[in-house]
Amino acid sequence: MSETRTVTIAAIAAEAGVSVPTVSRVLNGRSDVAPHTRERVERLLRDHGYRRRGGRPTTAARLIDLVFNDLDSPWAVEIIRGVEDAAHAEGVGTVVTAIHRRASDTRSWLDNLAGRNSDGAILVTSDVDPALHAELRRLHVPAVVIDPAGVPELDVPTIGATNWAGGLTATEHLIGLGHRRIGVVTGTPTLLCSRARQDGHRAAMEAAGLTVDPDLQVGGDFSHEAGFRAATELLRLPEPPTAIVAANDQMAFGVFEAVRRAALRVPEDVSVIGFDDLPGAQWSSPPLTTVHQPLSEMGSLAARTVLRLVRGERLETPRLELSTRLVVRESTAPPRPGG
Repeated sequence: MSETRTVTIAAIAAEAGVSVPTVSRVLNGRSDVAPHTRERVERLLRDHGYRRRGGRPTTAARLIDLVFNDLDSPWAVEIIRGVEDAAHAEGVGTVVTAIHRRASDTRSWLDNLAGRNSDGAILVTSDVDPALHAELRRLHVPAVVIDPAGVPELDVPTIGATNWAGGLTATEHLIGLGHRRIGVVTGTPTLLCSRARQDGHRAAMEAAGLTVDPDLQVGGDFSHEAGFRAATELLRLPEPPTAIVAANDQMAFGVFEAVRRAALRVPEDVSVIGFDDLPGAQWSSPPLTTVHQPLSEMGSLAARTVLRLVRGERLETPRLELSTRLVVRESTAPPRPGG
């Protein structure tokens, strides 16, 4: 009976005549490896039947981790739906974790990740700092980020949407209806998507020759409560806005409630527009005009991307953005005469 021998990355590196980090880069699907070197390393990995932690072949993923900061939003449900659909199609399981932006929870997740031998990780609205990136590389777990918190400086693929274009289109729609005093409830300021949507709004205003009034810009955090508080503040101004852009649908629903409590109506007195196009947007009263963000598709693309990395495939580009589009329903209308 022949003896089963476990080959190591170091042994593969020695036989290929390359460094251990080079083999790791091939395993993680990094693009900074010469094609002939990649082919030689991949051939040796196959020939030796190299198995990663937990004894699974490098080319056959069985489990991926999906990590959120929070799981208190229908937005997260749409991402999960997309990831699980793509993973299930390839026979891969999914583990969903919320780390609540706490270092201790991140450490606990990393420990569990190593223990269950996950093949890849999808991080949502995260900033992949060097320490986390180094730990994932040490574990040979490739990662993809959906809607990154900032512009990634590390070699981590990202999946996003055209947030700037979405913010631009939303405001252009309101301007086209005749609105000039347009309030904005911004998203969490640390997130790249929030800043991009606000910049798109500003670009539309400036292109139309309109002044961006700082009194009409109120900060939010993507929650119903933030939308309600911000709209209440906007509607109490001596010259309140005739329309309000919310950086996501949940805050737009909070705006609806603030308008109702002010004894006003949407859209007769205040037009409201959101961002995301969550399933509930078409069933709100009135149905919400919003910018459709392909959340489920973003999740599916992230899952397919991380599985490509697990298989050692090279990505054509590390940054992918899916298109947004305006969905006009009944929460926007021209302002009242003289408004």
